[in-house]
Amino acid sequence: MPARFALGLVTRYSFCMDANFVAAESFSFDVVVIGAGPTGLACGIDAKRAGFTVTCIDKGCLVNSLFNYPSNMTFFTTPELLEIGDIPFSSPNQKPTRQEALEYYRKCAEHYHLDVRQYEPVLKVDGSDGDFVVHTTNLHGHNREYHARKLILATGYYDRPNYMNVPGEELSKVMHYYREPHPFFGLKVMVIGGKNSAAIAALELWRHGAQVTLVHRGPGVSNSVKYWIKPDIENRIKAGQVKAYFNTRVREITLEHVVLDTPEGPETLANDYVFALTGYHPDFEFLSSLGIKLSGEADRKPVCDPQTLESNVPGIYLAGVIVAGMRTSEIFIENGRFHGQAIAADLKRKLIAHLVTN
Repeated sequence: MPARFALGLVTRYSFCMDANFVAAESFSFDVVVIGAGPTGLACGIDAKRAGFTVTCIDKGCLVNSLFNYPSNMTFFTTPELLEIGDIPFSSPNQKPTRQEALEYYRKCAEHYHLDVRQYEPVLKVDGSDGDFVVHTTNLHGHNREYHARKLILATGYYDRPNYMNVPGEELSKVMHYYREPHPFFGLKVMVIGGKNSAAIAALELWRHGAQVTLVHRGPGVSNSVKYWIKPDIENRIKAGQVKAYFNTRVREITLEHVVLDTPEGPETLANDYVFALTGYHPDFEFLSSLGIKLSGEADRKPVCDPQTLESNVPGIYLAGVIVAGMRTSEIFIENGRFHGQAIAADLKRKLIAHLVTN
């Protein structure tokens, strides 16, 4: 096994005579992974198995995106396609549940004794290849600095909704995430979107007693909706159990109404809550702040080596869905989980070569 190339878990403190000065805790690792979702954990595991010291930092909890999925969600894939670190994902179900996945990834982190720093948003990144400094604030408001030879960005996309930019979207009645149907029993609920998330939310809300209206800018329910969900939502619409407006956009949201631009003209509907399930996107601002180039105005794919996944910025690697830019449907846990292996292999080549030459 390769020797460890950095100082590891070394903590340094700065001291100052100023009583108001609060020093930042300082840590050193070979590799810092920004993001502790399934792909980030896989990258951390692969880097650790390659002999490097590593930490995973996330602004939310472990696998934060999965935690924010609908409470009763079932994955569209089989358990073995969600596995990381050669740890079997045992489930009695052909398609595992959100709860099972949360438990599985907790067990993976425990098995590999991964150093995971939760609820610690990254404020900025300084330095360059071989000597990066990641600045964060932890759960208790303390400043921290992480020194790393290499960085892996596995920040996903689920926490950055695509906003409609219409008046009233900032109201508390408007939500960009759907969790569960019970609180909306008997209420007038609008679901905006035409893909899987919107279809599933509309069906669950209707089945739990909500008065559901589905609004989509397209001509109908998207063909990308899963084959067992699409006929269900279309039959509910045909039966008049879910009211649907297609080729329609939201003009304005108020406390008591939603104004739509329909093919027949403006229409105002009474409304209690809105789920704007209009998709999500990676944090392009953060990538650009690090000097990572984005290609294509529509796709905005970060520039990186397809073999090693190192970006155009030396020492910064990309993993998971952010590799695809706006084409978020191209990369899932099923294929993003292998990115850590390619990155770890390149880390071994470069860090061992650096050790030998120095």
